[in-house]
Amino acid sequence: MGLIAGVDEAGRGPLAGSVVAAAVILDPANPIAGLRDSKKLTARQREKLFDVICDRALAWGIASATAKEIDAINILQATFLAMQRAVRKLKLMPEQILVDGNMCPKFPVAAQAIIQGDSKVECISAASILAKVTRDQQMVDLDRQYSNYGFAKHKGYPTTEHIAALQLYGPCVEHRVSYKPVRIAMHQGILIPDNIE
Repeated sequence: MGLIAGVDEAGRGPLAGSVVAAAVILDPANPIAGLRDSKKLTARQREKLFDVICDRALAWGIASATAKEIDAINILQATFLAMQRAVRKLKLMPEQILVDGNMCPKFPVAAQAIIQGDSKVECISAASILAKVTRDQQMVDLDRQYSNYGFAKHKGYPTTEHIAALQLYGPCVEHRVSYKPVRIAMHQGILIPDNIE
């Protein structure tokens, strides 16, 4: 059997930030214990496994599509774009790609979508961990720039706290204006291009 890459994403549901995808080709001769769906791991477990995956995998790539790209082409197509970019970053070309979910984008090799693949297939689990850790860190970084929204805490998801901040301050440039709660907030306030001190 040839090389197989697992692909997964993080950040389809949040109201702000990029959607991040990762692709991973694991080394059968160098297995990694503890791989599972990133959502079933603690942040500390994910961060520890992130380093192990990057060290032991035969190849890995991480890429994203921005909030502006999401607004321009919709979240599904932006997710596919991020996945394609992640695969292009692999230093080895796999013979097959396995994608978490029920749909997958076009790749230069055969691809298959696997529902709940992040819980069933280790290379997809590894990709889910890389994507989740990377996106969470991006939101922590955004929190330093746009400190009013609580990005470090809720990671951009539509929590009560996040919706309240949107209603109070309006959206920032990292918000996805194609998402309904952000559009509502835009009509209530002004677009804020920079952080409010």
